[in-house]
Amino acid sequence: MTPPTLPMKAVSTLSDLRAQVSEWKAEGLRVGFVPTMGALHEGHLALVRQALRASDRVVVSIFVNPAQFAEGEDFDSYPRTLEDDAAKLVRTGAQLIYTPTGRVMYPNGFATEVHMGGPAKGLESEARPHFFHGVALVVSKLFNQIRPDIAVFGEKDYQQLMVIRRMTMDLDLNVEILAGETVREADGLALSSRNAYLSPDDRRRAGHLNVILSEFAEQLRAGMRAYEAEAAAVSKARHAFDSVDYVTVRHAETLEPLPDGPVSHPARVLAAVKAGTTRLIDNMAV
Repeated sequence: MTPPTLPMKAVSTLSDLRAQVSEWKAEGLRVGFVPTMGALHEGHLALVRQALRASDRVVVSIFVNPAQFAEGEDFDSYPRTLEDDAAKLVRTGAQLIYTPTGRVMYPNGFATEVHMGGPAKGLESEARPHFFHGVALVVSKLFNQIRPDIAVFGEKDYQQLMVIRRMTMDLDLNVEILAGETVREADGLALSSRNAYLSPDDRRRAGHLNVILSEFAEQLRAGMRAYEAEAAAVSKARHAFDSVDYVTVRHAETLEPLPDGPVSHPARVLAAVKAGTTRLIDNMAV
């Protein structure tokens, strides 16, 4: 198949990637990195702009990572919009797209796994036990391939952000991890590529997740006991959505459960629910 013609510089091989990054490093330039699976929206582009402010050159990877999808999940149907993504990246000012193939990332005979504990335990891992192992594997590979000075991850996937920070520290990867604020629709729904799956009715309901989390966080700030506020938030979510994986409050850095009582240190409220067949995740600081 003939590859698409993209409106900016793109590489798909490791040798071409390293040649370009080595050239920048030889010039003393600071390299930033934003990993994505494509289907870019304003949330992704905000991360790219943040990386541009923190570095001299920015690489954006587009790779739908099979290692983080389980059997029966949406790997095959996940939106792939490379030409449209590239046009958006041109407008942000990013300098390079890295579009590796599956064979580049996982060549024949590939046998390495990365297993995460700590902040990877619970929450998303309850519903998707494979997920953070796949994320840690692909991100560690991308860091080694690109060797960026900084990388930007969105707070919308807060547990993922904490997992990447832990992995980067534990493996001495020498990459500064920056957090990008969640970008939201007018009704508060966090931007996500999977929002495209929502039916019109489910889309209307989806915005209520932001309301539930806002009320949950405000009750905790006002001194309500953690378990009482959490129970109220879970009840609201069950009335609003088709299923609830979790609505909870955790320690902001370790993601450990909190003891009952008023919250006395930085915390995070997090939720995962389903509207129709679409799984929504979101979180807010306390």
